[in-house]
Amino acid sequence: MRNAILLSVILVFTAADCLAREIITVGGCRIRPGTLCTNMNLTGAKLSEANLAHSQFTRSVLAGADLSGANLTQADLSRVDLRKADLHSATLLRVNARQARFDNANMGGATLKSAYLQNANLTGADLTKADLSGADLANARLEGAQLQAADLRRANLRACNLKGASLAGAQLQGANFTGADLTDADLTGANIEKANFGRTRTAGCKGCP
Repeated sequence: MRNAILLSVILVFTAADCLAREIITVGGCRIRPGTLCTNMNLTGAKLSEANLAHSQFTRSVLAGADLSGANLTQADLSRVDLRKADLHSATLLRVNARQARFDNANMGGATLKSAYLQNANLTGADLTKADLSGADLANARLEGAQLQAADLRRANLRACNLKGASLAGAQLQGANFTGADLTDADLTGANIEKANFGRTRTAGCKGCP
């Protein structure tokens, strides 16, 4: 009995220690899964590999932050400033990033499957080999974005600005480009099977139908 009680005490303290190490404070915000950090300045925050699933950062500034490998599954990033942030290999599954700013962000290899990115700004972002399958990018800005070998199957790119963007080797099966601007874009080697290019501007586009 005494040994069982001692073991229980040890387990409690171990769990508490693990929890304490998981929760960190950055810019006055307690970082943990499900955290609420809205309207905060977290510029340059170091959050690599952090578990931020289901967290809310609405209208916060995370410009230049290191979120590489972080778990942001179903997080609320609506209207968040993530300019030049490092989101390489991060998980943003079903994330709400409507009207967010990802200008020149590093998002190579990131998982953005079924993400909500309507009216988001991804100008110059590196999305090489990113998974954007089923994502909603309606009215998003992707001028000069790097989307080589990205997965955009069944993605909604309606009225997107993709001027000068590279989608070389991308998976575009079933993607909706209705009304999008693909001027000077590069779709060389991309799989465009069953993709919708209705009313799309394609002047100077390589590989466009």
